[in-house]
Amino acid sequence: MNLIHTLLAFLLALGPLIVFHELGHYVVARLCGVKVLRFSIGMGRIVWSRRFGPDQTEWAISALPIGGYVKMLDARDPSTAPTNDADLPREFTRQNVWKRIAIVAAGPIANFILAIVVMAALFMHGKEEPGTRLRAMPEASAVYKAGVRGGDVVTAVNGRPVQSWTELRWEIVRAAIDKHAAELTLRGPGPNSAPYRAVLPADRMASLDVDSDVLGVLGMQLWRPRPSVDKVLPDGAAARAGLRQGDLVTSIDGKNIADGIDFIEAVRGAAGKTLLVGVQRGAEGSTASLVLPLTPDRDPQSGKGLVKLMIAQAPEMVTVKAGPLEAFAKGAQRTWETSAMTVKMIAKMIVGEVSLKNVTGPITIADVAGQTARSGLEPFLEFIAFISISLGVMNLLPIPVLDGGHLLYYSLEVLTGRPLPARIGEIAQRAGVGLLFMLMALAVFNDLVRLL
Repeated sequence: MNLIHTLLAFLLALGPLIVFHELGHYVVARLCGVKVLRFSIGMGRIVWSRRFGPDQTEWAISALPIGGYVKMLDARDPSTAPTNDADLPREFTRQNVWKRIAIVAAGPIANFILAIVVMAALFMHGKEEPGTRLRAMPEASAVYKAGVRGGDVVTAVNGRPVQSWTELRWEIVRAAIDKHAAELTLRGPGPNSAPYRAVLPADRMASLDVDSDVLGVLGMQLWRPRPSVDKVLPDGAAARAGLRQGDLVTSIDGKNIADGIDFIEAVRGAAGKTLLVGVQRGAEGSTASLVLPLTPDRDPQSGKGLVKLMIAQAPEMVTVKAGPLEAFAKGAQRTWETSAMTVKMIAKMIVGEVSLKNVTGPITIADVAGQTARSGLEPFLEFIAFISISLGVMNLLPIPVLDGGHLLYYSLEVLTGRPLPARIGEIAQRAGVGLLFMLMALAVFNDLVRLL
């Protein structure tokens, strides 16, 4: 069932993006007066088609769901060459170079526009996300050495405001990729706490693996409230100890328990040992402080302590919301920043500064699509926006057979005043196909390694 769910999420995420990409080519081709012969979703053998419009354009669904294409009147291919003189002015290669550039660039631009619209809609709707308050961190961690303490809230990174955990991670990853220091602006837990700054040095940021949990590596974890008992399962150590739903755990063996993570770690490390658990019981204003003896059972599989207890430990949440104009501005800014970061990552892979293991393929995309779809509509739409940006950036890479390769040809034509020789174009196309297959093979290999 999970496999079917994942496949459906993958198709729902990638299918509309491909359609939107090809619609960009189609619409601009029509506006430039070029005759479109076929609009296909998918590649390979056509399994369904219908003809519509004054040009009787064929709208088709093809057998392989790995992309799509727009076939225009084009003299370079005998199957699409004009068959009568009336169609000659509408043939693709007869258009001036700026029209050809517009038609080719329209696909990736459509993906960027879609990402902006989706992100703007999410900002206008409002996103519930974990805030930026930090839990107590180890004294050996980078953020503790920089002067950060647990309970403090990060309000900006390098002068850029952050409201949510996602935005905080985004700015830290950006600093890591650029190999810049990360200057954190923070405020303490008290209402009258003055803001202060802490700096994570450039050499520490440059050493981060951006594909890992960068915040965790630096010592930053989400703040959570003190653990309260959400449910006590029968026949377990917690039930025998007398713990009840609603109990607030405050200490274990006299040591303060800050949150659910502290409680879980203490329990797991105490199989067969009796712990004195301090709890507060009752409604506010009539609470009673109790100390209950809790002896965790030993989990036969892991050997760790087991008490059969569910802890409520939801992080502090914030609502990230904006008005229409601000939402579109933030959507455009996020799209630009994501595109720039993707290009930087690709450049660092080429020069060997970033591992090629970061190249991902359809298996990983499908897996993440399934995970985000299960998390809810908002995470799934945000995932679609980021994939749309990636699709736009990848298509703009100067690789022959991709849109970026054609744009390179036409840019050279603008500079030299004449089109690229056909022979050079053919050689470049073959090289581009080979490079594309190698990239696909690497992506699938990385996907399988992650899977296994």
